Amino acid sequence: MIDKTIFENKTAAYYTLGCKLNFAETSTIGRLLGEQGVRRVRNGEKADICVVNTCTVTELADKKCRQAIRRIHKLHPNAFVVVTGCYAQLKPEEVASIEGVDLVLGAEQKTDILSYLNRPGKTVITSKIRDIHTFAPSCSSDDRTRHFLKVQDGCDYFCSYCTIPFARGRSRNGSIADMVKQAEEVVRQGGKEIVLTGVNIGDFGKTTNETFLNLIRALDEVEGIARYRISSIEPNLITDEMIAFVARSKRFAPHFHIPLQSGSDAVLKEMRRKYDTALFRYKVEKIKEMIPEAFIGADVIVGARGETNELFDETYTFIRSLDIARLHVFCYSERPGTQALEITHRVSPQTKQARSRLLLDLSEDKHRAFYTRHIGCRADVLFEHQHKDGRMYGFTQNYIKVETPCRETTPNEVTRVILTGWNPAQTALTCHIIGRS
Repeated sequence: MIDKTIFENKTAAYYTLGCKLNFAETSTIGRLLGEQGVRRVRNGEKADICVVNTCTVTELADKKCRQAIRRIHKLHPNAFVVVTGCYAQLKPEEVASIEGVDLVLGAEQKTDILSYLNRPGKTVITSKIRDIHTFAPSCSSDDRTRHFLKVQDGCDYFCSYCTIPFARGRSRNGSIADMVKQAEEVVRQGGKEIVLTGVNIGDFGKTTNETFLNLIRALDEVEGIARYRISSIEPNLITDEMIAFVARSKRFAPHFHIPLQSGSDAVLKEMRRKYDTALFRYKVEKIKEMIPEAFIGADVIVGARGETNELFDETYTFIRSLDIARLHVFCYSERPGTQALEITHRVSPQTKQARSRLLLDLSEDKHRAFYTRHIGCRADVLFEHQHKDGRMYGFTQNYIKVETPCRETTPNEVTRVILTGWNPAQTALTCHIIGRS
């Protein structure tokens, strides 16, 4: 039984590091506390409770989490500090040793936070990976126009470089019916865009005997949502039927983010990925065949163990040949307990940085070319909140950033425009307003 008196007149601050899935889950934690009367802290106010949702995808992510926890403790010295998320699940004792931390919750416990907040002394509660099996529905707004809907959690892939399956557990999901209810709630809140998030969202349906294709078909029928975006989805899980559905759907944006990780088949094999470059190329070409205007982004890891100069050159050449719009480039980070540590060839930090710079330059060239091709085209833009510079920014369906003076449109409205050129800083396209869609 939860003692509700411990929440009376309390305030809370929430801090999220890492992926959009974490943001969705932090929102759920905030809602749970809010239902008990806990108010979100205002600017300049000291919080009674601080919740830190952490990431552990790289060594740098761990470092950022430690720095954030120390900074939060300094900012709210008398707060009860709760740390949860992937870093807390994998290294609970390390987290507990940080000054100011009162409670460490693992992946299975984060949404049961109310049960643990009144425990005296420093407390660490986590589960073993085999015991992580629940799925907690989550949906959050990022304070713009987008909501992030968690449709899946966990991963069964166990790539050689990755610890996320150990932090998140096995693949699992909610039901299509529950996801539709969440989308309908977004409509009631006035939301216009939903991003589908998860650890491996293409794996949706394992625990409910459903499919990701049937999920997006059902969501497409929810009236009031202007657009959906599919977040990162594995290339081997993108089917031709999915691509064809997005091409003709009413609400799914022509926007794909597909993790590549390497453009070398030898490195992909060492990574224990479930595809090769031929399959990846086929998926990109199939998307472009069915949806020529589609934005395609990709993740790439540079400097993985075993990546020689020759194998990196294969990656660079392969990516240069693809019709994609942007890269997210990560330097390989050694993660304790992963099979990649058994590979003998190591890449120096200097070489990793040099390779990263090459791919980032290539990404910038491709991104600029993608934007330039659309100058003169008509597009529907979902504008977000106005900025201090007196401009309103938003995105087209295929993820082109667009700006306009604030007086010409309003936030959270889909507006028909003609894309007219680059802004002076060349970070977005300018536009001519035609009217509301």
